Amino acid sequence: MSHEHQPHHSHSINADSLNKAFIIGIVLNLAFVAVEFAAGFWFDSLALLSDAGHNLSDVVSLVLALLAFRLAKVRANARYTYGYKKSTILVSLLNAVILLVAVGAIVIESIHKLSNPAVVPGGAIAWVAGVGVVINAFTAFLFMKDKEKDLNVKGAYLHMAADALVSVGVLVAGIVISRTGWYIIDPIIGLIVAVVILISTWNLLHDSLRLTLDGVPSSIDSKKVVEAIHAIPGVDDVHHIHIWAISTTENALTAHIVLKKSEDMQGVKHLIRHRLEDFGIGHATLEFEIPGEHCEAVFADD
Repeated sequence: MSHEHQPHHSHSINADSLNKAFIIGIVLNLAFVAVEFAAGFWFDSLALLSDAGHNLSDVVSLVLALLAFRLAKVRANARYTYGYKKSTILVSLLNAVILLVAVGAIVIESIHKLSNPAVVPGGAIAWVAGVGVVINAFTAFLFMKDKEKDLNVKGAYLHMAADALVSVGVLVAGIVISRTGWYIIDPIIGLIVAVVILISTWNLLHDSLRLTLDGVPSSIDSKKVVEAIHAIPGVDDVHHIHIWAISTTENALTAHIVLKKSEDMQGVKHLIRHRLEDFGIGHATLEFEIPGEHCEAVFADD
């Protein structure tokens, strides 16, 4: 039996940089939520109050994502042999659900406003929304470079990008209202923004559900992994293969490798280890067999 645990460098992310990005994002967005709530009460604007509540839910999401990263660093123990790395996947799923709830809230509020347009100070709303565009876009920018490397980072990016879109919508609505008095434009833009958020959230929800169920990560083609192992000199066959995610940044594999000759084991093991790294699999548990020998699977068959 061979157990190989190697980091996958091509998909690595800077944890310290991400921690700073999360902290900066949390502080900036908390400050904006306070300003937006105050402005909403002052101008009696339901649009600003609703957007402030949405932004507050995103601050909670950022805090959860930061907590997941901290938990992922906790050492494994006798009860949790992988530590708490799986929490990163659960938080990514929770963030996707929060985004969907936010979409539902925007749709309900927009439909209500279509039948009962509210009279609001367009100019004041535009100014507050303009500040929101800057803060949310900047926070999204902090996560942009790592958004395809980790589902939690992608979730944070989508939350902030969605908030920036909502703020742009509120900004446009504020300008149009201040110049034309067309209060109906506010709910129409809200519905458009909701559709955009829903489309961008779908992949996050799909990927996080897949990882929660220990499915093969979408970035890995299991057939190509099997073909790559088969192509390694000294390998006669491969079976009982399982691929899953330990966390949003780490993938694992178990497999039975049938060798052509027993003396090839060390060389084949080395080649397989490095080939798996190319697929983003840094944790591999391999059982080697010789043709004709009885095989007992360490993990349950599919």
